[in-house]
Amino acid sequence: MSSGFDRFYGVWLEQLRQQVDQLAAAPKPPTTADHHQQLHHLVTKFMNHYADYYRTKALAADRDVLAVLAAPWITALERSLHWIGGWRPTTVFHLVYTESSILFEARIIDILRGFRTGDLGDLSPSQFRGVSELQCDTVREENVITEEMSEWQDGVSDLMAASLDLEGKIGKLGEIVKKADELRLKTVRRVVELLTPQQAVEFLISASELQFGIRGWGLSLSNCPR
Repeated sequence: MSSGFDRFYGVWLEQLRQQVDQLAAAPKPPTTADHHQQLHHLVTKFMNHYADYYRTKALAADRDVLAVLAAPWITALERSLHWIGGWRPTTVFHLVYTESSILFEARIIDILRGFRTGDLGDLSPSQFRGVSELQCDTVREENVITEEMSEWQDGVSDLMAASLDLEGKIGKLGEIVKKADELRLKTVRRVVELLTPQQAVEFLISASELQFGIRGWGLSLSNCPR
């Protein structure tokens, strides 16, 4: 299973790079209806690509959830940052706030003069409120899943019991991993829904650059002489 998903992930990651290039090349800010439609199409295509990853990963988890958690297709650095088989959903909000602050500071003169930049540095009060409320909801859901994982780990002593349903135990782990992945995808989708197409493009590019950056650092570390 791991080798099959390894191949899938390699192709998926390369396609992700291509889609990021398309996002970066799109007209920003959009000045025509066609530009707005183009950005909307690219964002939809990008999100479908993410959904395909989690769909395929769920099938892989059904076959061998332990291999999915071990994730040999990524670097040790990436695995060290994982929360139940992937990135922590609340990371999304730190990224939004960071990018918003950086762009706001860079455009502060224009914003104070009343010019709308339309980028992530120009989030409206209602958008900030929506992001904040979503963050609270996501934290609650994260905590529930973390508690489920803790309970699963606390039952490790049951592995010594002769009557243990090992298949059921592993099946429960698979359910927890899939819940975590569903929360990851749902969180990104809901953040994108709160943003304009231009802001969504900027957010998705930043999230991908973070992913590529961490992977690059991980590959560099793995090649360092010990």
